[in-house]
Amino acid sequence: MPGTVGRVPTPAGPVPGTPVSGATMVVGRQPWAGTVLGPPESWDPAVRGAVEIVLASPAPMALHLGDDLLLLYNDAYAELIGDKHPQAVGRPAAEVFAEVWHRPGVGDVVEHTYRTGEPFLDRAVSLPLRQDAGELDQAVYIRACSPVRTGLGRIVGVLSVVVETNPATRQLQGLSDFAAALSGTLTLDDVARVALRYAITSFDADRVSLAVDDGGGGWRMVRRIRGELVDEADERLPPLWRRGPADWQAPVVVCARSGQATFVEDGQPLRDIAADRHDQKIRALAAVPLRASVVRGGLTVGYRTAHAWSAPERALLAASAELIGQATERARRFETQHGTAQLLQRSMLPENLPVLPRLRVAARYDPGVDGNAAGGDFYDAFVLPTGELGVVLGDVAGHDVQAAARMGQVRAALRALALNDPRPDQVLAGLDRLVSSLGAEAGTHELFVTVVFGVIDVDREQLTLASAGHPAPLLRRSPPDGPPSAEYLDVALGAPLGVGYHPRTRTVAFTPGDTLLLFSDGVVERRRHGLSHGLARLAESVAVAQSGDPRALCATATAAVSGATEDDVAVLAVEYALRPSRSARMEVPAEPTAPSRVRHWMTAQLTRWGVAESVIGAAVLCTSELTTNALLHAGTAARVEIDLSPERLLVSVADSGSRGTVTRARTDTLSSRGRGLGLIEELSDAWGTDPTVRGSTVWFEILLP
Repeated sequence: MPGTVGRVPTPAGPVPGTPVSGATMVVGRQPWAGTVLGPPESWDPAVRGAVEIVLASPAPMALHLGDDLLLLYNDAYAELIGDKHPQAVGRPAAEVFAEVWHRPGVGDVVEHTYRTGEPFLDRAVSLPLRQDAGELDQAVYIRACSPVRTGLGRIVGVLSVVVETNPATRQLQGLSDFAAALSGTLTLDDVARVALRYAITSFDADRVSLAVDDGGGGWRMVRRIRGELVDEADERLPPLWRRGPADWQAPVVVCARSGQATFVEDGQPLRDIAADRHDQKIRALAAVPLRASVVRGGLTVGYRTAHAWSAPERALLAASAELIGQATERARRFETQHGTAQLLQRSMLPENLPVLPRLRVAARYDPGVDGNAAGGDFYDAFVLPTGELGVVLGDVAGHDVQAAARMGQVRAALRALALNDPRPDQVLAGLDRLVSSLGAEAGTHELFVTVVFGVIDVDREQLTLASAGHPAPLLRRSPPDGPPSAEYLDVALGAPLGVGYHPRTRTVAFTPGDTLLLFSDGVVERRRHGLSHGLARLAESVAVAQSGDPRALCATATAAVSGATEDDVAVLAVEYALRPSRSARMEVPAEPTAPSRVRHWMTAQLTRWGVAESVIGAAVLCTSELTTNALLHAGTAARVEIDLSPERLLVSVADSGSRGTVTRARTDTLSSRGRGLGLIEELSDAWGTDPTVRGSTVWFEILLP
C-alpha cells in the first residue's frame, strides 16, 4: 500500500542536526504512535530524510504523510498558516484546511500526486491558507508537489513547497480596492486619509507621507507612522499638515518639484528635515511624484531597515501615485468650487451672534450632500431697538448662486423691517411683498420662501412668533421640579412668502430654563422616512439632552435623525439662562508657546471663578489639545472663549482659516493627536465642530455637579 511506512529505529525527539525551533519542538512532541504512521523510530529512512529537509529549510515546506495526508511542516510554513499552528501538526490536511480543501486546485492536486506519483508545479496559484480579520486570505504562491517514496519505491507521502510570490504581486491585488476608496473622496483631507492608510498597510511600511503644493508657492505634508493611534475621534478633524516653503528640501517635495522618483536603499534620507525620532530612524526611502497636471505632489514610503526596491515594488509605487494624483486633482477642483460656494453662503450669514446677560444664542449651518452648491437656508439673531431679541430662520427654494443671493436679500430686508416695526406678523407681511416683487422682476412664480420670525421679551418672559410655511419651532422646557420636555409650538404655518401670506402671530411663555429651537426642513426630512418620524426623533433627542445649552442642542438637532440628507441644514437655538453666565476670551497667536499660555490663563481664570479642581484639570487638558490642533491645522491665530454658568462650562476654540503658516510649531504632537481627541471625548459631556464664515470652531461642554 502506498501508505505503508517501513520500520527503522529513530529517536522520538527533534531530528539531530536540525535547528530546534517552534515547529521542530512541536513535531518532536507530537504523539505519532497514535497515527497510521506509527512512532518515529519505525519510520523509513527515506521519510526521515524528507523530515530533515523540511525542518532545516528556511522556505515554507510541508509533508503530507500516509493515506490521511497527515501534516508535518517547518517554522516558515507555520508562519504561513497563521493561527492553524500548532494544532495542525499530525492532523489530516483535509481537516486542517476543511474550508478550502475541496476547492479545485487545492486538495485535489496533493491527492493526485499521492495517488499517481506525478509531480506538480504551479507558478501562480491563489491559496487561501490563513484567515485575516475573519476573511480568507487570497495570497498568490508558487507551489510544487513531489511524491515521497520509501527505499522500495512505495509512495508514502507528498512533499509540498509553498512560496509566496514577490509581495508586490500581492499588493497589486489591492490596487482596485484602493482606487475604489479614492473614488469616494471629496477633499484633499479625504485623499490623504485614504492614501496614507493604504500605503502603510499595503507596503508594510514604517513611515509614509504625502505632500502637495498649497497653491501659493509653499508646500504642505502629512505623514503616518507605523503603530500610530488613529481612531474614530481622530477622523473627525482634518489631518495635521506640516507646512514648508517653496524650496523645502524634504525628499517628497524634491521629487514633486522635479517629477523624478528617487530610491534610497540604506542611509539617512530624512536626516536634514527630520521632525522627530520617527524620521531619524528611517534608513530606506522611496519618493515618487504624483504626476498630476494641475497639482504638484509626491508620496514617500520608508523603512527603518535597509530595503532593496524591486522592479515590481517600483511599478506598484508608480501606479499608486498615479491614482493619488488623479484623486488629488479632483479634490482640488472640488475644494475650489466648494470653497467659493460656501464662502458666498456664509458671508451672507451673521458672523457673530448677540451676547446677552440672560439669553445664550448659538447657530449651526451644514451644507447638503452636494457641497459645491450654495443653498438658500439662513438664520439671524439681533437686538431690537426695544431691547428685545429678534430671531429668524428661513429657507429660499433652490441650491444655486441665485438662491443664495435671494437669501441675502431676504435676510437683509427682514432685519430692516424688524428694526422699524418688530411685530412678527407685520415683518412677514412686508417681507411677503418683497418676495412677490422679486418674483415678478425675475418673471417667475416659483420663488418660494419659508420663514419663521420671533421676538423674545426677557422682562415679560414671553415669545411672540409668526411663521410663513416653515416647520413649527421646538421649545425645550426644563422645570426645576421635573424632567425636561420638548414640544412643538402651535404656530399657524400659513403659506410661504410670495404666494399669498396672511399674517398671524402666537405668543407663548418663555421662562428661565427654556430653550427655543428653530430649524430648517433638512434637519428632519429623510428619503426613506416620513416627516413625522423626523419630527418625533428631533423632539425626543432634544428632550433627553443633558442640558439646554444652545450650542450643544444645535449639535444634538443636526444628529437627531439618522441617514444622509440632500438638503442644507440650519439650526438656531436660544436659551433663557436660569442665571447670568460669566465669560472670558483670549486671543491666541500662532506661535509654539501659545498652548502653554492658554493653559496658564485658563487655570487662573477658572480658579478665580471657584470652579472645582477636577473640572479645571479636564477643561485645561481639552483646551490645550484643541488649541494645538487649531494652530497646527489652520496655521493662524485662534480665539479661546470660556462661558461658565451654574450648570455647565462651555469652551470653544476658533481659528480663522487654513492658509497661514505656523511659526516652528512642534510637529512631534502629531503622534499624540488621536490620543488627545480621545481624551476630549472621554472628559467632556459633549463636543463638536461648527463651520464659521472664515475657519471653524471646535467646542466642548462639561456639566458641573
